[in-house]
Amino acid sequence: MIPRYTREQMGALWRDANKYAKWLEVELAATETLAEAGDVPKEAAAKIRANAKIDVARIQELESRVKHDVVAFTMAVGESIGDPAAARWFHYGLTSNDVVDTAQALLIKSASETISSGIKQLAGSLKRRAFEFKDLSAGPVFLGG
Repeated sequence: MIPRYTREQMGALWRDANKYAKWLEVELAATETLAEAGDVPKEAAAKIRANAKIDVARIQELESRVKHDVVAFTMAVGESIGDPAAARWFHYGLTSNDVVDTAQALLIKSASETISSGIKQLAGSLKRRAFEFKDLSAGPVFLGG
């Protein structure tokens, strides 16, 4: 996105910190669902939920070395969990696409809600202005030479 052409609210949606937060949201939901199914230890899922954090700078540092965004993300979040036995269950059973595509859908939903809200505000402004000027007669309008 080009910052000077981007509304702040929309720009914030697409920043790395929010993207990684959505990735984490997907990962936590998957881990907890797998724990409920008995595929991940419940204690590990609880530790992951309690301790998993996003550190954008650390993710970028790791990505410059490993050359893979999701690998860097899982490594950085794994470090934040603080318990290697629990952290090994983070990203369990998932592919990069599972995380990235699902999070992308969440981001698109948020962006769509932002756009919809803006359209509703615009419609309200147009309605108010239409009523404000409903009795104003501009006379004939000539559009050409």
